[in-house]
Amino acid sequence: MDMTPEFIVLAFTLMLAIVQIGWAGAARTAELGVKWNAGPRDGETPPPGKLAGRLIRAQANLFETLPIFAAAVIMAHVAGKDGGPLTLWGTHLYLFGRVIYLPLYAFGVAYVRSLVWGVSFVGLVMVIAALFV
Repeated sequence: MDMTPEFIVLAFTLMLAIVQIGWAGAARTAELGVKWNAGPRDGETPPPGKLAGRLIRAQANLFETLPIFAAAVIMAHVAGKDGGPLTLWGTHLYLFGRVIYLPLYAFGVAYVRSLVWGVSFVGLVMVIAALFV
């Protein structure tokens, strides 16, 4: 399989997912300490603080659409529907929307964050739409 532009964007999206896992984990460890992180976490854990909570929710939000995005990119390639404007623009809108969304959520920026999420969702829909044209 060739490393198409859409697959490159998918690879960067996967790297973003790893960054989000690390950032959310680091924020939670900063709140509760290394001993908690290294321990069995058997007891009641206090709710996350503002930053850790936002990062955890942003990560969960990415993970809601990431499997759909990955499947759509792979399906477009297998079906020979990649390389067109829908998949090229769609994958880039999804990735850049997700990259911009993360700090907006982390810093509690309302409304703009939702607008940026909408841009990433439009990108996802564009990739799916490419399967049918």
